[in-house]
Amino acid sequence: MRRTSASLVAGALVAALAWASGPSSPAIALEPAPGLADLAQDLNQILGDSRLTIARAGVVVKSAANGEELYATDAGKLMLPASNTKLFTASAAAETLGLDYRFATSVLHGGRKVGSVLTGDLVLRGTGDPTMLAEDYDALAAKVAGAGVKVVTGKLVADDTWFDAVRLGQDWAWDDETAYYAAPISALTASPDRDYDAGSVIVSVAADGDKVKVSTTPETDYLKIVNRATVGTSNNVLIERQHGTRTVVISGTVASPYSEWVAVDDPTAYAASLFRKALVKHGVKVLGPTAAGAAPKDAKELASRESMPLSELLVPFMKLSNNIHAEILVKAMGRKVAGQGTWAAGLKVSTDFAKANGVQVLNMRDGSGLSRRDGFTPASIAQLLTAVRAKPWFQTWYDSLPIAGNPDRFVGGTLRSRMRDTPAANNVRAKTGSLTGVTALSGYVTSADGEPLVFSIMLNQYLSGSPKDIEDKIAIRLAQFTRAAAVDAATQLRATTEQAGDLECSWLKPAQC
Repeated sequence: MRRTSASLVAGALVAALAWASGPSSPAIALEPAPGLADLAQDLNQILGDSRLTIARAGVVVKSAANGEELYATDAGKLMLPASNTKLFTASAAAETLGLDYRFATSVLHGGRKVGSVLTGDLVLRGTGDPTMLAEDYDALAAKVAGAGVKVVTGKLVADDTWFDAVRLGQDWAWDDETAYYAAPISALTASPDRDYDAGSVIVSVAADGDKVKVSTTPETDYLKIVNRATVGTSNNVLIERQHGTRTVVISGTVASPYSEWVAVDDPTAYAASLFRKALVKHGVKVLGPTAAGAAPKDAKELASRESMPLSELLVPFMKLSNNIHAEILVKAMGRKVAGQGTWAAGLKVSTDFAKANGVQVLNMRDGSGLSRRDGFTPASIAQLLTAVRAKPWFQTWYDSLPIAGNPDRFVGGTLRSRMRDTPAANNVRAKTGSLTGVTALSGYVTSADGEPLVFSIMLNQYLSGSPKDIEDKIAIRLAQFTRAAAVDAATQLRATTEQAGDLECSWLKPAQC
């Protein structure tokens, strides 16, 4: 049996006392407010779905204005949050780094410049910028050439020491190693697109006569491509980087153009290869090899670039649920607060921020929610959502959340295909979350009375049939909620809600869902 909070009943009672002349005069019986009683009945019915019979479901709904708990079931139970973890990372980053925070990438040298010859090494130093594109490395190379440098006698040094050398989360699944959503984390990296999927390359195939043509975005020889694919009548192609290598093997059949986002093995070396190629293009020859290392303390700057501010980066980060942005921000927070660009230091910043705002964070193992050892409660997420409303950066943070039913990819984000043509459309702003057997949806909704609500829905350990539509039904019902009366249309809307897919859009990059 699901346990519904007693505060629902207490909050729903309306006191009415009959005053009479004698002490024995009875009080009029207390009656639950019809709107709250109806809400509890409907949410209980929605959560009675057979897919949740052996699963775990935790839900909490609160008034954003005063914290009143309107509904709760297993709100204090520890559950896997998946990408709801990003709510904690994004809020801690806004507080700690500030909305004006920018990542810097610079080109330095520690030698002397004699005419067009630069003695010593040329250093490319990063601080984690996930928005660096091949064209940005090209612009840096152009600035080096513009400074009159044509020959560098030493090495090209890639300095990624702003962060530590730990590339992957300690709990991440090994079979995700080549997936773009679990790409290695480095202070020096590159993205192939303006989703800013740092540490990955887009590998594309297309039929070209009787052969399969392969291309990459950006154009790079960093990857070794082994093309075993053949032209066929349908697409049945596999593009996969071999574990622990730079080799991408393409097999199967290709009938029409298809692309796959592939994580590189070493983002630092990948970024350095893009920069070296750009230097050659602009007539700058580096005589030595590429090597990893730190810039000399007295190194002088030749060129630099700053990223967009965090206020803008929050949009692709949260709208598209970008895992790499989350982990880079964690390490950036660690570097700022503790002088250590590590997961441990950054996660302490996140958890300390949450605890300072009344949140009980039980287990935060990464910034994105990829770890299956992350653990939060629906109540802890709802508390965070309530607490941050008082922050000066809240509006920017709130605007970065996906918006239900809005088809614009950078507005609706991972919710753009959900809850369309319902009272929740362009109303619900919430963070999605998806792992195998895990789905979550937490955020904000305005009720039919105009009352702002916060909610957290966490569904764990289901075996088959995505229950994302259950999240949608709850969110739609909250958009209909009125304290004054029951909602007659609730049953009809519960029955006609379109079922969402099993994975949020951020996991389905090739389909651009």
